[in-house]
Amino acid sequence: MASIFEPEFDDTLERRGFAYRRARLGRQVGAAKLGASLYEIPPGAANFPYHWHGANEELAIVVAGRPSVRTPEGWRELVEGEVVSFPVGEAGAHQLANRTDEPARVLIVSTMIAPEVNGYPDSGKVLATLRPPGSPDDGSLAAAFRVADGVDYWEGENPPAE
Repeated sequence: MASIFEPEFDDTLERRGFAYRRARLGRQVGAAKLGASLYEIPPGAANFPYHWHGANEELAIVVAGRPSVRTPEGWRELVEGEVVSFPVGEAGAHQLANRTDEPARVLIVSTMIAPEVNGYPDSGKVLATLRPPGSPDDGSLAAAFRVADGVDYWEGENPPAE
């Protein structure tokens, strides 16, 4: 049985400025088309960089603490029980961070559509994957690159041999 109150954390991240413990609740209960992950974000950290999804919609529900959310409108602090949505596309860009002295817990519910493209406005990167968000690495395409490194559609293409 999966629980947001007594989670079984099955994933962690620790990088400078980014950290979390994660319970992949949707996977734990066998969900295929919906993702649900409980993130515990320690003080002073964010769970992910500022980003948007090209295929997947997300919903964040504050379970404990007072995390802050960044959207195209700027930063604001959330309260326990608050629900916010992040639509598909650049208008849904978001980031969650814990600017308090206590851990914060946020449940993220999302569609699990693949392929997926994520945009990272702060770094000018794009991530393209053939698997749904948060899925284990199955060896399929997952490539990140800077938009500025893009090439013309026809570059390197030759007509078929006669």
